[in-house]
Amino acid sequence: MMPDSPINIDPRDHAAIDTFLEGVWSRDGLADLTLTDYRGDLERCATWLAEHAHGLLRATREDLFRYLAARNAAGIGARTNARELTALRRFYGEQVRRDVSFEDPTLLLDTPKLPRTLPKALAEREIEGLLEAPDIATPIGLRDRAMLELMYACGLRVSELVTLPLAGLNLRQGVLRVVGKGGKERLVPIGETCMDWLTRYLRGARPALAKGRETPALFLSNRAAGMTRQMAWTLVKKHALAAGIAAKRISPHVLRHSFATHLLNHGADLRVLQMLLGHSNLSTTQIYTMVAREGLKRLHSQHHPRA
Repeated sequence: MMPDSPINIDPRDHAAIDTFLEGVWSRDGLADLTLTDYRGDLERCATWLAEHAHGLLRATREDLFRYLAARNAAGIGARTNARELTALRRFYGEQVRRDVSFEDPTLLLDTPKLPRTLPKALAEREIEGLLEAPDIATPIGLRDRAMLELMYACGLRVSELVTLPLAGLNLRQGVLRVVGKGGKERLVPIGETCMDWLTRYLRGARPALAKGRETPALFLSNRAAGMTRQMAWTLVKKHALAAGIAAKRISPHVLRHSFATHLLNHGADLRVLQMLLGHSNLSTTQIYTMVAREGLKRLHSQHHPRA
């Protein structure tokens, strides 16, 4: 069983975690959310090791194997364990970089096997229903419509959406400057339909939501502040329910998957899609080709007389 409450971590482990996070932040420019995840993963492991072994810096391969086994026995899934192992590998890799005599206990640990799952995407008619769900007669509804249109038009991550500054939008050129993972910037075309809704939002809703305050965020809450990730999740699920889309099938990321899948279905080049999504590696983008193929198979089986 995993401990219910944390116990004191060795101060040397705490210091090593802090040094590691400072190093990867300054050298690799990792996003704040990634750093927060790394800290949580490392401190959780260090807490367990402090009680069951010799702490984080003196852990052996067997210690980490027992830790991951305990996590698995506690019902923690393979994907979460794989993410934690990634954090541990980066942490111990940093120790080796600082001291070549340090022995990395993760070297012979196998990554948990992950089920290969395809990204979920909505059908184009479902997207239309979702986009039309907000009540555009109200400032909040007009904001929601513009947000949904932008998420689908540009394939934004929810973290990118809620941190968008007003200054990042260029309606004259029809592009959006997006800061993605690791602080990497990309320019994404918006499209005429989305530009129209953004213009209507900026003229007819944002001034009312801003309440005379100077707020840098593009999308504002009814308190004249920027939106949060939780608010974005809530409004997507709310409008999906109104559009008759099952709640378990919807999240802000589903709009990103739908953007990518629909572009591929209409003939987009994979390299272009990679740039639009802000993927560092083409292999991450290639999974969408599987989604497109699966959709073609379904259409064939439904409509071909000899399927």
